[in-house]
Amino acid sequence: MNDVPANLPRTAGDLRAAGHLPRSIKQELHDNLLAKLRTGEDPWPGIVGFSRTVVPQLERALLAGHDVVLLGERGQGKTRLLRTLAGLLDEWTPVIEGAELAEHPLDPITPESRRRAAELGDDLPVTWRHRDERYTEKLATPDTSVGDLIGDVDPVKVAEGRSLGDPETIHFGLVPRAHRGIVAINELPDLAERIQVALLNVMEERDIQVRGYTLRLPLDVLLVSTANPEDYTNRGRIITPLKDRFGAEIRTHYPLDVDAEIAVVRQEARLVAEVGEPLLEVLARFVRNLRESPVIDQRSGVSARFAVAAAETVGAAALRRSALTGEEPAVARPVDLDAVPAVLRGKLEFEPGEEGRETEHLVHLLRRAVAETARSRFAGLDLQPLAEAVEAGHLVATGERVPGKDVLAALPELPVLHDVAARAGVSPDEPAGRIASAVELALESLFLSRKLAKDSDDSTTVYGR
Repeated sequence: MNDVPANLPRTAGDLRAAGHLPRSIKQELHDNLLAKLRTGEDPWPGIVGFSRTVVPQLERALLAGHDVVLLGERGQGKTRLLRTLAGLLDEWTPVIEGAELAEHPLDPITPESRRRAAELGDDLPVTWRHRDERYTEKLATPDTSVGDLIGDVDPVKVAEGRSLGDPETIHFGLVPRAHRGIVAINELPDLAERIQVALLNVMEERDIQVRGYTLRLPLDVLLVSTANPEDYTNRGRIITPLKDRFGAEIRTHYPLDVDAEIAVVRQEARLVAEVGEPLLEVLARFVRNLRESPVIDQRSGVSARFAVAAAETVGAAALRRSALTGEEPAVARPVDLDAVPAVLRGKLEFEPGEEGRETEHLVHLLRRAVAETARSRFAGLDLQPLAEAVEAGHLVATGERVPGKDVLAALPELPVLHDVAARAGVSPDEPAGRIASAVELALESLFLSRKLAKDSDDSTTVYGR
């Protein structure tokens, strides 16, 4: 929890004397975004790959004061992007202490708060809310009700003697409680159409209707949502009047290049062992190959979470090998990539007719990613001396019980090994596991180019003639 600074005003009179004026949520976002742009501060920390595409469109929408819907396949960072909107709010904002909604002390909107403001005047107590509390997120599910989003009559208040038509009998839902804040609805097409109707007045007239009577509340919210483009355009799950009320429709996308894909994985993955840049590049290329493969259902997409989970799996395989061999530090090697297809196969949707061949396709695409990475890393480097050394009888064994020093010990001292390590960003004085990882990548490259053979069983792989 964030502690409220002690120097902030505590009554409406103090707030007025300090020159504080009410400001709408959209004006607040507008002003703070402009301030960040003018000073060169990044308004979107942690957002990778959208700087020239999605972010400029979103910034224009916010400056125009539009409600926004983000369209994109799963795992494109839509929710992550929406959550950064909270960073554009004022760090602290005043609210009426004890009020059911987050009303501004100088601009109350509910009957009870207006009555208190009239009775107490400048002595109306003020508390402060942090910007993190002003971002509200709801996953649209089929069981979501109008009462959840908008509100319903509270039977307890009726039982206390209030009239059924009294506005104070209402128990407010999620949207009114987000007054002067941001409401994010994830997967909006999954919201039942009759529930979507309840948002119409909120977005346009900015009032709410509960159980047959209208409570005129000048709600001040920014409504943002996410949707899958297939649901949005083909099945028509968002009703037309609601689509019309969104001022901006922005398409998101997967990372456009390998470097952006690697940056996402490096930022999001919780690695339990060291996974070097060459292996992260392999996984990034692997995911991009999946997104281009005709055997994968591209309507479902290949989430960025797949690459993150793959990197975490590779790191876990390296940590397990470290525990079995006692090698420190735990460093991932290309042999650890073998764990990815079997573990993550269930995260993908395959086209009909590919049943039983899923692992075969994944292994093929992973090998292609290894070959592409090796060509990129070792371009112009002659690996023939390494191939000749193995053919001369220096067989190299690797596996989950083989430490990196044993991989290096199987080979004679070759100048090309130093070049291979340097291309992988490893210096000669670094731990054996890091150097062995680069050497294994070179050996796998020679195998994939049919210059070496490879014999594998459940736990060991041997490179030879």
